[in-house]
Amino acid sequence: MIRAAVRDTDLGTRLGPTTLALIALIAACAQPADREWIAGDHHIHSRYSVGWDRSVDPPSPIVGGDAIYPIPMNALMARHHGLGWMVATDHGGPNHSKVSLERSYPELLMSRAAVPEVIQFFGMELDTPGADHSSLIVPHTHDEAEHLATLEHDFAKYDAWPLDSLRDTEPRMLEALAAMSGLEARPVVIANHPSRSASDLGEYGLDTPAELRGWNDAAPEVAVGMAGAPGHQARTLEPDGSLDSNAPRGAYARFPTMGGFDQLTARLGGFWDSMLGEGRNWWITANSDSHVNWREGGADFWPGEYSKTYVLAERSHDDILEGLRAGRIFVTTGDLVSEVDVFASAGGRSRRIAGIGGELVVDPGAEVEVTVRVRDPARPNFHGDNPVVARIDLIVGEITGRLADPAIDRNPTTHVEHRFTAEQWRRDGEVLEMRTRIGPLERSGYLRVRGTNTDALEPEPDPRGEDPWTDLWFYSNPIFLTLRPTS
Repeated sequence: MIRAAVRDTDLGTRLGPTTLALIALIAACAQPADREWIAGDHHIHSRYSVGWDRSVDPPSPIVGGDAIYPIPMNALMARHHGLGWMVATDHGGPNHSKVSLERSYPELLMSRAAVPEVIQFFGMELDTPGADHSSLIVPHTHDEAEHLATLEHDFAKYDAWPLDSLRDTEPRMLEALAAMSGLEARPVVIANHPSRSASDLGEYGLDTPAELRGWNDAAPEVAVGMAGAPGHQARTLEPDGSLDSNAPRGAYARFPTMGGFDQLTARLGGFWDSMLGEGRNWWITANSDSHVNWREGGADFWPGEYSKTYVLAERSHDDILEGLRAGRIFVTTGDLVSEVDVFASAGGRSRRIAGIGGELVVDPGAEVEVTVRVRDPARPNFHGDNPVVARIDLIVGEITGRLADPAIDRNPTTHVEHRFTAEQWRRDGEVLEMRTRIGPLERSGYLRVRGTNTDALEPEPDPRGEDPWTDLWFYSNPIFLTLRPTS
C-alpha cells in the first residue's frame, strides 16, 4: 500500500530557494524545452453537423440544421478565448461521410489559412457503434480527409442508408478500433459525455465500464480516454445571463454532473480510479460540445470560453496529438488555473523524475517527493470573475492489476492523501507551490491532483439551475509509480 510518511508542510521549510532550484531542474529534465501547456478543445461542431430533410430518399443534408457556425468562426472564437488547438468534430447521419469529404474538409482548409494561430485537426463526433458519441481525431497527413471519410463510411452507425442495425453493436466498434490501429498514422478516440445517459450513480446507460475497458483492450494507442468535463455547460444560462432553474448542467437530465464533471471522473475511487488501478493509460479531457452559443439561445459556451484541455506539447499537430495519446493533460473550467505541473521524484539507484502522464520507477521502500506547481491567473475569466483556488487535493491509489470483472467501477484503495490550502502552499505572484512525501512505497500505485474554488471536500451532484461559473474544478492526469522488481 501507499501510506503517508512525511508531510513537509511547515511554513518555515516548505519551498525555499533550494526547492525552487529543484523545481527548475525537474522542469528542465521532465520535458523538452520547447514544450508548453497549450489549451484546446476536441469537440466542436460546425454548420456541417447538419439537419436532415427526410422527405426525400436518401435524406438530404440541411447545412446549419443543427449546429450553425462555419469552421473559421469556431476557430476565431477559439483563438479569442485562449485556445491554441481545436478539432472540428461534426456528427454524422445518412451518407454524412460525403458531407465531411466534400464540404467540411474544404472549409477546414480555409479555416487553417484564415486562423493559423490555432492548430486545427480534422475529426468527427463518431456516432459510435454500440455506444454514445466519441471524438475521433485523425492525424494531420496529406490524406487525412480520405482516412476520416473511410472510417465514417465504414463504421459510423448512422452513415449507412437504409439504416443497418448490425452496425450499432459493440463488436462493430471493436472492428472499427482494429481498423484504426492498423493505420500507419493512428487516430485518437475519446468517449464524449460518457454517462449522460446514466440513470443514477453507478447505473450506466449507453457507455459502460466493461465497454470502455473493451475499447482500451482492443486499441490502447487509439481509445485513450473520456471527457471528464462534458460540454453543454451553459445549459442553465438564459440569453440574458439569468438562470433556468430547471436546466441540468451538461444536459445530464437523468443523473447530474458533479462539480461540472461526469460521474465516471468525479467520483473518488470510482470508474476512472478503477482504470488507473489496473495500470491503464486512460486519460480525461474537457470540451465545449459547441453547437449554438448560449447568448443565441443555445446550450453552449464558445470553444475555450469555459472548459479547456491543456496538453503539454510543441506547437505542432503531431506533438499535440501525441500529448493527448500520452496523457500529458490537465483540464480546467472557468479558467480557474492556467498551468498545472506535478512532479514525482525519488532517490535510489538513480534519481528519477516523472511528470503528468509519466511513470516513475521506484525502489521498494522508497519515499516519493511530490511537487505541485499551479498558476492561479490574476486576470478575469470570460465571465468577468477572478476565481481563486481554495484547495488542492493530492489523490493516490494502488495498482492492483487487471480485474477479472470488467464491469467493476470502484477502486477502494483510492484516497485523498493530502489537502493543501493557502496555509500549506507558498505563493509567488500567480504561482502556488507545494510539496509533500508519500511512502515508503510498498506497492505500485499512481497519484493525481485536483483543485477547486469551492469549500466542497468532494464534488457533489449539481442541482438544476446551478450557475456553472460558481463551481469550478481542475484535474490533472496521473503519474504512475511503479515498484522496481527485486532481483
